[in-house]
Amino acid sequence: MATKNKTNRSLAKRFKITAKGKLKHSNGKRRHLLAGRTTKAKRHSRKPGITVGPTADKYIIAMGGL
Repeated sequence: MATKNKTNRSLAKRFKITAKGKLKHSNGKRRHLLAGRTTKAKRHSRKPGITVGPTADKYIIAMGGL
């Protein structure tokens, strides 16, 4: 009898699977100590990041998607 894997909740809270199968996530270093970062770095970290490749494939499987 086949069993299902449990969804890794820590990954599901941090990543979303896009329609094309990539992982979308928010960038870090946006919570505090922002005075030491340049305006450009803060501006670029507003946009979501995209994760692709073998790491993304492992995360998608851990999140229950294929």
